[in-house]
Amino acid sequence: MAQAVEQARSGKVVIRNIGLLLSGDIDRPVLDADTLVVHDGRIASVGKEADCDTAQPDVLIDARRTCVCPGLIDSHVHPVFGDWTPRQGQLGWIDSTLHGGVTTMISAGEVHLPGRPKDIVGLKALAITAQRAFDNFRPGGMKVLAGAPVIERGMVEDDFRELAQAGVKLLGEVGLGSVKAGEEARRMVAWARKYGIQSTIHTGGPSIPGSGLIDKDVVLEADADVIGHINGGHTSLPEAHVCELCERSSRAIEIVHNGNEKVAIAAARAALQLKCPHRVILGTDGPAGSGVQPLGILRMIALLSSVGGIPAESVFCFATGNTARLRGLDCGLVEVGRAADFVFMDRAQHTSGRTLLESVQLGDIPGIGMVMIDGVVRCGRSRNTPPATEIPVVVH
Repeated sequence: MAQAVEQARSGKVVIRNIGLLLSGDIDRPVLDADTLVVHDGRIASVGKEADCDTAQPDVLIDARRTCVCPGLIDSHVHPVFGDWTPRQGQLGWIDSTLHGGVTTMISAGEVHLPGRPKDIVGLKALAITAQRAFDNFRPGGMKVLAGAPVIERGMVEDDFRELAQAGVKLLGEVGLGSVKAGEEARRMVAWARKYGIQSTIHTGGPSIPGSGLIDKDVVLEADADVIGHINGGHTSLPEAHVCELCERSSRAIEIVHNGNEKVAIAAARAALQLKCPHRVILGTDGPAGSGVQPLGILRMIALLSSVGGIPAESVFCFATGNTARLRGLDCGLVEVGRAADFVFMDRAQHTSGRTLLESVQLGDIPGIGMVMIDGVVRCGRSRNTPPATEIPVVVH
């Protein structure tokens, strides 16, 4: 199955009759377009059908006036190996998340591996192995960006150079290992940044044995690229401290499902008040003690829109274009040249919302009718969301 996923090619794909096209761009969340054309997994054109070259497609999809959105991105997951999580003894969690509209996952560390090595040679070996493994294996077609070492005391600059040369591009959550002091973390984060490795810091109370409290002062001093689960994973810092982080740091504000929901809303609102909504990104922080959440990103979107009072079309950008830009990804935005990763959605059957966006703003998650990755349909009607009112059809 994994081999078939890797060899699939989309050819020319035409998606017509789109009712609502979400762009992923926080500055222009909705596009005035009803047609997408894909060539070999990349977006070739976006616009009105009359203005696009729709002749002789290899695949023609009638969206049936449903919504097309960039594939959702989960900015914070903890994979191990394959489509299995030892944390919950569960198989198929990544494929199940695909049915929640997520097309890309980003590891914040393979921390749940039984017997995870904490010596420097072992942690580097694990990171390189995980990076290689998920480069070669895409469960259901999902893109899993893995291989995120948890830094430990005793690491030197050359370790980060070696990791980068081996293809590692991420650090696991700073604070889950023995490096917990702000000054020490800042030095290693700077080494990582020098070699093109992006860093995330744990924020809040301890989540697993061996972790500890990472308070606002440590977060500010460490200056990691992503303020990981700013609303706690699970236990949050005081709301005032979280808002202070939003104001005093210029880094990404990551809000997660497995955290404090009240503080999640406060952090998102603080970003809006500070006029930096482009800094907000979403994750699940799963698998974790509270389990696996295949619909976690959709549920966060509904929460921030309904209870937080943020327009649904903007919140979808938190989980798509914002993450893509802050993480340097080639997906997440409906732009020519980007990866053709899309989720086809409609309002759930019997929701009180008259449109998809209105239903989300009322707190209901949408129904997913299809998910596409690199221009290839990976699933039809979701087995996990409520049934969509309308679903797209592959004409040929």
